[in-house]
Amino acid sequence: MFIRLLIVTFVVALAMSTFVALLFSRPIDRILNRLVSAELAATWRRYILFATFVVGISGGARLWEMEKYITPNSEGHILKLTSDRWVIEVYKTVIGSLQSIAWMLLVFFLFALIAYVTVRGFEMRRAT
Repeated sequence: MFIRLLIVTFVVALAMSTFVALLFSRPIDRILNRLVSAELAATWRRYILFATFVVGISGGARLWEMEKYITPNSEGHILKLTSDRWVIEVYKTVIGSLQSIAWMLLVFFLFALIAYVTVRGFEMRRAT
């Protein structure tokens, strides 16, 4: 039962990461094409896609929290995986995956904003 839970949470986290990667691919492309050259934009795009999957899967499929289903507690009991716990674990996977990706994208967009303001400032100086 634990292996099934592990596989399901991995697949759900992978699906959420894929969804977010598809949702944000155009904005990321536009930002990167504006900030860096075409050759670098493709490389950075690939890295951000990779980071989205790594962060999304690791944030969604939380192995350290699932150990409670295979490790006995202080009384020697192991938690049973009931249908209610399955729903909670899948829900935690969705929320954890989205939350992790949101933080990663926030950091990316903050640095992109700083870079955009810097590039724009240099362009305005050149124009004058």
